[in-house]
Amino acid sequence: MKNHEDLEKFINSELTSKINNSFIKHETIYINIDHDRLLDVISFLKTSKETKFRQLIEITAVDYPENENRFKVVYLLLSHEYNQRIIIDYLIKENEVISSLTSIFPAANWMEREVFDMYGLNFKNHPDLRRILTDYGFEGHPLRKDFPLTGHNEVRYSEEQKKVIYEPVKLEQNYRNFDYESPWEGTKYIKEIKKS
Repeated sequence: MKNHEDLEKFINSELTSKINNSFIKHETIYINIDHDRLLDVISFLKTSKETKFRQLIEITAVDYPENENRFKVVYLLLSHEYNQRIIIDYLIKENEVISSLTSIFPAANWMEREVFDMYGLNFKNHPDLRRILTDYGFEGHPLRKDFPLTGHNEVRYSEEQKKVIYEPVKLEQNYRNFDYESPWEGTKYIKEIKKS
């Protein structure tokens, strides 16, 4: 399928009951599904001779803390043969478990671990679901919108103790003198130095 419109019609005709809605924007097909239909939809898109979406580019999520279905999970697939991209998304509640794509796309392993680490979303049947970007004792999920901006603990290597230690975050205030002058006009203290 070379044409986006034809491809969208074909996908909708084949997956009629599994797709909530679809549209084309910026030469990309967007499909919204229910999360329990994920494996069927992805399998079809990968194996069908008409679609050939054989590369998983990305898995990510978006946090909407004010909504009942807090997270939107997003998958980006690429068809090299037809030079087409498709984005599949669905909404889930905070504690819902998602089906892992590792049986269809082995590359999903690390992508799902990243989503688990950053958002706290759990994937069913994942071979090794553990943190990948944060440290072992890290608390919370940094890409959630309710995550504190300054964090709880800082991690550093102590030469005295010869190990990695955790300490509460301390923000030193004595070096936080900000001037809001334009850098082109120069700051007051530079002007005073030039005068004397």
